Amino acid sequence: MTMIAGIGFTAPWLLLGLLALPVLWLLLRAIPPAPKRQPFPAVTLLLGLKDDESLSDRTPWWLLLLRLLAVAAAIIGLAGPVLNPSTEDAGGSGPLLIVMDASWGGAAGWEQTSAQAGVQLEEAGRAERPVAVLRLSAPEVLQFRAASDWQRQLAGLAPLPWQPGPEQLEQALAAIDGAEGGFDTVWFSDGLEYPGREGLIEALSRRGGIEVFEQPLPVLGLLPARYTGGAIELTVQRSRAGPAQEVAVVAQGKDPGGTERSLAALPLRFADGARAASAELSLPAELRARLSRFEIRGETSAGAVALTDDSLRRREVALVSSESADEGLALLSPLHYLRQALAPSAELLEGALRDLLPANPDVIVLADVARLAPAQEEAVIEWVENGGLLLRFAGPRLAASDTARSGEEPLMPVRLRIGGRSIGGAMSWGEPKTLAPFAENSPFYGLEVPREVAISSQVVAQPDPQLADRVIAELADGTPLVTRKTLGQGQVVLFHVTANAEWSSLPLSGLFVAMLERLAVSSSAAAPKAEDLEGTTWTPVEVLDGFGRLEAAETLPGVKGPDLVAAPAGPELRPGVYDGGRRMLARNVLRPEDELLAARWPASVEVSGYDAPQEMPLGGALLTLALMLLALDVLGTLLVSGLLGRARTAALAAALGLAALAAPQDARAQEGPPQQQAQADFRAAELASELVLAHVLTGDAEVDRLAEAGLRGLSDTLFFRTSVEPANPAGVDLERDELAFFPLLYWPVTRDQPLPSSEAYAKLNTYLRAGGMILFDTRDADLASAGATSPAARRLQQIALPLDIPPLEVVPEDHVLTRAFYLLQDFPGRHSRGPVWVEAAPPDAEQAEGIPFRNLNDGVTPVVIGGNDWAAAWAVDENGRPLLPVGRGYAGERQRELAYRFGVNLVMHVLTGNYKSDQVHVPALLDRLGQ
Repeated sequence: MTMIAGIGFTAPWLLLGLLALPVLWLLLRAIPPAPKRQPFPAVTLLLGLKDDESLSDRTPWWLLLLRLLAVAAAIIGLAGPVLNPSTEDAGGSGPLLIVMDASWGGAAGWEQTSAQAGVQLEEAGRAERPVAVLRLSAPEVLQFRAASDWQRQLAGLAPLPWQPGPEQLEQALAAIDGAEGGFDTVWFSDGLEYPGREGLIEALSRRGGIEVFEQPLPVLGLLPARYTGGAIELTVQRSRAGPAQEVAVVAQGKDPGGTERSLAALPLRFADGARAASAELSLPAELRARLSRFEIRGETSAGAVALTDDSLRRREVALVSSESADEGLALLSPLHYLRQALAPSAELLEGALRDLLPANPDVIVLADVARLAPAQEEAVIEWVENGGLLLRFAGPRLAASDTARSGEEPLMPVRLRIGGRSIGGAMSWGEPKTLAPFAENSPFYGLEVPREVAISSQVVAQPDPQLADRVIAELADGTPLVTRKTLGQGQVVLFHVTANAEWSSLPLSGLFVAMLERLAVSSSAAAPKAEDLEGTTWTPVEVLDGFGRLEAAETLPGVKGPDLVAAPAGPELRPGVYDGGRRMLARNVLRPEDELLAARWPASVEVSGYDAPQEMPLGGALLTLALMLLALDVLGTLLVSGLLGRARTAALAAALGLAALAAPQDARAQEGPPQQQAQADFRAAELASELVLAHVLTGDAEVDRLAEAGLRGLSDTLFFRTSVEPANPAGVDLERDELAFFPLLYWPVTRDQPLPSSEAYAKLNTYLRAGGMILFDTRDADLASAGATSPAARRLQQIALPLDIPPLEVVPEDHVLTRAFYLLQDFPGRHSRGPVWVEAAPPDAEQAEGIPFRNLNDGVTPVVIGGNDWAAAWAVDENGRPLLPVGRGYAGERQRELAYRFGVNLVMHVLTGNYKSDQVHVPALLDRLGQ
């Protein structure tokens, strides 16, 4: 590109045409305008006269200037002017590798990254450089292709909700080592440091130069929320220290009507030079139970989101006392104070223990229950080991029993002394005792102990080497008041006093409510350790994309428990909410121990920002200006020649100018919401009134053209042979178009087809669940028959992974597709040997005696997968003649006929379901089969 006066030109040699403008001026000046004709009857009197000297009129100067400006605008426009051209050398014709971190750290500035990548591809295209793109978060084999191919796919690239890990970097290094020759590298960094970058820089440096583009602003990340001291602690990190900065964290959740909305906001402030800011958010238990996520306001990345799980939801607490049928002895309101304390913050369940255990509550409270039946005890032990909290209270029955006297029992945190100290007994005190301040390692730490709380009786713990570690509350004289131990993934807690006011005034105080709330929350709020989840598998429910948006996990596989806690996020462990059967766990992008660090680059690597202005081609605007000037020249010529009056010429010129000025505004106005809505409504009404077969647009013009021609041929066949009268086929853009209007989607799979977005996948899954059918055609049956796997088949695996596709099987002999309209056993297209896959029949489908097929009377297979290239066999031109040959001679035409019959059966199956499995059709089918 040549620079002239700050403007770049892609074809500067065309500017030499400007040198001809003076010559053109002289030529136009010398040629007179067309003579003006004026009727004048007396001109006959002048016949025969001869002028001694003749002088021709000249073209007016303003008309000459108008024509020269039009020619100059056309010449400059054709020379390819570009405003704000890149001043960097495109690097000749050598290959170019574009590397993108493509992680959540770049999601906030992804639009700028895409724009800068587009500039690089534009420059490479002008220099005819082959280009390959490598996403470090999802590396693939390098494919150096024309820059225009990547420009079409650039819009389909999106950041992923994880950073490049060791596995991804190893794959990237293998891809670089597998490329031949040298190449230059342009690296779009997200601005975050991660291990292994040095090896990648070294490998790329051996192949050529490296230039890095990095976002100038620091990356913000939100650590998982922690519930400590009765409040939710939130911490925001930034990748680089800087001046003081304020951010806001918004708490999102559902209101009582079930609508997702902002429930609270918490401002946080980074001190000058600080890289972290923390604050605490206090919410009522009812509001806290509704929270689903926290997010940094104004940030659109997965790292700016902290999902919540069961640790903040409203707990289910089962209350069991000795007055229930388990014990058979009624005491004086042992659960009254517990109900009053827990009702505002928990869902209470009451009844017999054997009835409550199947409900799988979060907490079970045993008020003065000394012994459980052996079967119930085993069930409770298993429940605690799976993450439950067993909260026990002492009382006269426990003090009088032999529970935990001779040795430690699973459902008691400590051993107890024989007997009990209470008023009037051997263990009575002269004066009630008060509570000591809570230790730092206690879940009650920070709670203020009221002076009026006094203990008059209790059961006493047996001294033991482990006793000190299990005491979480004690009296002023050091006697344990509340003890706790871990059992599996759960806990067992014992209050050494009663749950009512018989032995102490604790249940009468606000401290009792606070202590119960701390325990109920801490039962699940404590993050599990990897070893605690050993042997468990967690199923993803919802996962985050790179922009921090939740999407259904659909068919993503389960994750091992230890990996869910300890492993870094990646393709096999996507951030989201996971279900373990008894509880939900949130796996966020950032773990509590993670730290955001800015990317560090060697001095030999040039790092640039995104502040450079983008290129703006001016050729189109100048050519438009040239056409407008030529239109004005026509009006001026008509005016000079007298063919138009001055008033009419002025009116036409004014109308032309207004039209030129209003054209862009009118175009933009037509794109406005009302016009778009009207067009969309008209199109929807048109599609809903007719049967339309559709094909998915792949971005490959030839494949899309052939798919449309194929569906046109199939529609004609249906029109002439059946009662179905389809309209013209339509191409469907999965990102923008509604799919509900089309009963059948034909999807030709290409190797370079971009993957649909999460919104498109949501529409596709809704379409499949609503009864739609997708015919996937990899068009590779000729390769599959030889045992080879084509790029299209591998691409289909990637496309189908997020789809809700049931188990598949090769079309059985008794499937409805074999008899929906025609009797078929083969389903050829342009290829004839490929297998065709449909939804597998249910295991309980049986074939009755004397019936040639199984009872499959419900449902339509949502997908049909094959590679026989059916569209090529169906394709016809505008006159109905086949576009492509199929096979050889008569056998080929027979194969084409069978392809049409398969298409007819397919459409009939979509429209009518498995009605041909009804036994009412058996006589006709047996007659057709010759049985």
